[in-house]
Amino acid sequence: MPTPTKGPRLGGGPAHERLMLANLAAALFTHKSIKTTETKAKRLRPVAERLITFAKKGDLHNRRRALAIIGDKSVIHELFTEIAPLVELREGGYTRITKLGFRKGDNASMVQIELVLEPVNPKPKSAKKTAAATAKDEKPAAAAPVEEAPVEETAAEVEEAAAESTDAVEAETVEGEAADAEVEAADEAESK
Repeated sequence: MPTPTKGPRLGGGPAHERLMLANLAAALFTHKSIKTTETKAKRLRPVAERLITFAKKGDLHNRRRALAIIGDKSVIHELFTEIAPLVELREGGYTRITKLGFRKGDNASMVQIELVLEPVNPKPKSAKKTAAATAKDEKPAAAAPVEEAPVEETAAEVEEAAAESTDAVEAETVEGEAADAEVEAADEAESK
């Protein structure tokens, strides 16, 4: 018999293992939390997380992919309509494994695997990252052009704006000439 590629062998063969994991996943989605052995839970985690990722995408193709693994339409419906919206903002880590101790009969390590359905709290960003982000935002703002005039201006508004700007330029030149004359008078007074 060929050795499995990932983890310990569960059950008699690959087909039995697939069915066992599908049944465990169906029970997990139905009850939101199940108690099982540690090895089964560790093998169940990637299967369950992949099915939840299918449910988050939510299209028909992914629904059929999930249905091919589990096979129970009521479980798939619950997964896509109830569980997927609760983990929509979570980017992974949809399951949690908690150790419970050892089973009395054969001393197998028992765990509880449950869905993590709490809302996601965004991590506070570090000071370095926020400083870099603000510096990045300031650079494009400085390079951005000053507010452009609206395109819908009438010809009269354009002429008024041009007249005001020429008046302002003339006033500045008159003030500039007066200042230059004062400077020249001061220079002449000092030279005498």
